Amino acid sequence: MKIEKIGALEILDSRGNPTLRVHLQAGGLEFVAGVPSGASTGKFEAVELRDKEERMGGKGVRKAIKKIEDVISPALEGVSVKKQKKIDEIMLNLDGTENKSNLGANSILGVSIAACKASAFLSELPLYEQISGLSGFESGLPRPLFNVVNGGSHTGGGVDFQEFMISPNEKSFADNYFRAAEIYHQLGRALKKKNPSWVNIGDEGGYVPELEKPAEVLSVIADIEEVDIVLDVAATEFFTGGKYRTKMGEMEKDQLIDYYKKLVADYRIIAIEDPLEEEDFVGWAELKKELPETFIVGDDLLATNPRRMKEAIKEDSCNAMILKVNQIGTISESIEAAELAKKNDWKIIVSHRSGETTDSFIADFAVGIGAQFIKSGAPARGERVVKYNRLLEIEKELS
Repeated sequence: MKIEKIGALEILDSRGNPTLRVHLQAGGLEFVAGVPSGASTGKFEAVELRDKEERMGGKGVRKAIKKIEDVISPALEGVSVKKQKKIDEIMLNLDGTENKSNLGANSILGVSIAACKASAFLSELPLYEQISGLSGFESGLPRPLFNVVNGGSHTGGGVDFQEFMISPNEKSFADNYFRAAEIYHQLGRALKKKNPSWVNIGDEGGYVPELEKPAEVLSVIADIEEVDIVLDVAATEFFTGGKYRTKMGEMEKDQLIDYYKKLVADYRIIAIEDPLEEEDFVGWAELKKELPETFIVGDDLLATNPRRMKEAIKEDSCNAMILKVNQIGTISESIEAAELAKKNDWKIIVSHRSGETTDSFIADFAVGIGAQFIKSGAPARGERVVKYNRLLEIEKELS
């Protein structure tokens, strides 16, 4: 079960940008991990290592490959893949920075995931059971959140809010999945009737209607079916000069909070992600008090970083978190973040990124840590549904 060699290949993600595919050899076999990349990245996330040359718009990952092959691989050769924490600690020590800017979070994460997969396979365990053993959490299927309308940084235009997600709440994951697909197609037909161009899709497979007001989008969804809705506002993306500058006009924090209160009163919104900018812990706490029955979800605010999470806990800024393994960079640190969330009774939403690969790892990860929710985009596009389809397989195994 010892690591023999680690290499990497530059591939393209779902947006056509370069990313890493890590190849780890152990037990005479090869284990592969694809590394995702975000578009609306918070400034507190761990840093990807990119080439910053003219080639591929400066987004190449050849430097990251060199770090894997010349630095990480020699340090990990001979280490057992069963020692996940040791593997991750060796890489963190090699990097020596707080934000992983030396080796790159993309390099470190790819190796961390590949080692986890190798350990599961060589131990003859399903991957989610391996992760459950690492975390000490009881495994369980998450409730899915499907991004049916894209906006913000995931489109070339459209509404300011970044994601409009639906979440059927049926008896099984399969029922939720196929009901969401039905709603997705009904929504497409409804939007096409209004304007054929509105069924163009964004980075995460959701439609991109040219509507300026979030309430207009919510109204179209509500006309199809009364279903639970989750918003990802990504408010930092339109916060400049101390104001929230939207297509609806400039807003102060209090005005935006009042707008959320109206939306929650009018529609079945169960959660709002990144409702305010990523440094306003106190403002988030104010919103949480105003909407006590709504999950206030930290993504850019927290960046899957225990230090940021502790600040949010201190200020009572949120009661749910987005967990993105590439925001923090290793499986061990991701589990640490999940532990802190569970200790403080937060809900956990395991999340993909807008730039994805066909690696289904986060499906097993969500099950293994017993996350309450998972979001992987629309019920469409291969890099999105591969995660959902893996959850179908897991549900069948568990039943």
